[in-house]
Amino acid sequence: MKFVDSAHIYVKAGDGGVGCVSFRREKFVPKGGPDGGNGGRGGDIVIKANRQLSTLLDFQYKSKYAAQRGEHGLGANKTGKSGEDVVLEVPVGTLVRDSTNGETIADLVEHGEQFVVAKGGRGGRGNSEFATSTNQAPRQFEQGEPGVEHDLELELKLLADVGLVGFPNAGKSTLISVISAAKPKIADYPFTTLVPNLGIVRVDAGKSFVVADIPGLIEGAHTGRGLGIQFLRHIERTRVLVFLIEATSPDSKAEYNILLNELKLFEKSLLKKPRIVVVTKIDIEDIPKKKRSPAFGKTSVHRISAVTGTGVKELVREMWKTVSKNSA
Repeated sequence: MKFVDSAHIYVKAGDGGVGCVSFRREKFVPKGGPDGGNGGRGGDIVIKANRQLSTLLDFQYKSKYAAQRGEHGLGANKTGKSGEDVVLEVPVGTLVRDSTNGETIADLVEHGEQFVVAKGGRGGRGNSEFATSTNQAPRQFEQGEPGVEHDLELELKLLADVGLVGFPNAGKSTLISVISAAKPKIADYPFTTLVPNLGIVRVDAGKSFVVADIPGLIEGAHTGRGLGIQFLRHIERTRVLVFLIEATSPDSKAEYNILLNELKLFEKSLLKKPRIVVVTKIDIEDIPKKKRSPAFGKTSVHRISAVTGTGVKELVREMWKTVSKNSA
């Protein structure tokens, strides 16, 4: 299934039904009083989070949604039937914004969580509502209120405990395929990963966490270069960031600083997240095994080979420890 993480839609709640003008007509009551019922309420537009969904693809094919209007009021003081609601299901982690002003309307992060993004109009009053002691045969009635309408922007931000960050070909996809059941495309050329991948990593019985592998970043990603800005949003919700640097990098410190700068320019708060640095592909070149490197300051550093398995178990333990520490 194609991964789509943003969409623009137009929604229109149902209008309220029109109030009725009616008078009682009974055999022995030739001049009965008013009995016009109220119009029904228009249907709402509701957005609901569903963990079974993983993409906003459906909204690429259909972008306009309208709820049913309320039925008109009837005689004998019968209120019109309310319009049916329209429920739009989206993946968990979907942010809903008003396209006109950018205001956040809802942030759906729990399965089953829902929000009314456009409320249906109230039904108009029938003439029975206007009867008074001095006006016993009113012919007044009300039109129903119009339903609310919005142009909305839907933005999906994946929910994960750990986000893998690195340049293209740094070994992110290989790592996630080794530590989880995720099966991303892996090849020896840049931008193999074109969509984010999620994997569940099981540490022990009852202990697991979710890892997100996003497409590789390059310098200028925050401005849209490469595939960066399209997917940087997916690490905003992660608790821990894991930076992957190739052992063969000519300047690992410079590469690390570029990655930090791209995150800072995209969203400053990302630099406040706990981070782990991982030097990958040590099977290609003999790298001294150290727990800490001057190139990365005091940040925890692991040297691994996802191919041979060297250092992978220790890294998973460190990820779990850091996630657990920052879960509160």
